Amino acid sequence: MPENFPRQPEWNDALDRLWAQHLPTIEARVAILELTAAALGHREIKSEERAAANSAAHKLAGVLGTFGLTKGTVLAREAEILYSGDPGADPADTATLARIAAELKAIVAGRQ
Repeated sequence: MPENFPRQPEWNDALDRLWAQHLPTIEARVAILELTAAALGHREIKSEERAAANSAAHKLAGVLGTFGLTKGTVLAREAEILYSGDPGADPADTATLARIAAELKAIVAGRQ
C-alpha cells in the first residue's frame, strides 16, 4: 500500500466528518418525504410536492449508499419510483410511503 494512502481509521473519521457536515440536508430530505406522505393521507398532493419528494428520494438514494446505508438506498429508490408514478393517491402507496419515510428517519438517526 502506498505510504500516503489513508488507513482505515482515517477513512472512518473522514466519513464521520462528512456525515456530520451533510446531516442537516439529509434530515431535511427525510422530512420532505415524511410531510409528503402525511399529506397524501389527507389530500391529493400538488405536482410541486410530488416533484420535491421525488427529488429528495433520489438524492437520499445516492447519499445514503455513500455512507454504507444500503437499506436506506433501497428504500429511497422505492419512494422515488412511487413518487414518479401516477399522481392519484393509492391508499397502499400512501401507507408504503409513510413506512418508508419512518424507516429512513430511523436509519439516519441510527447512523449518528
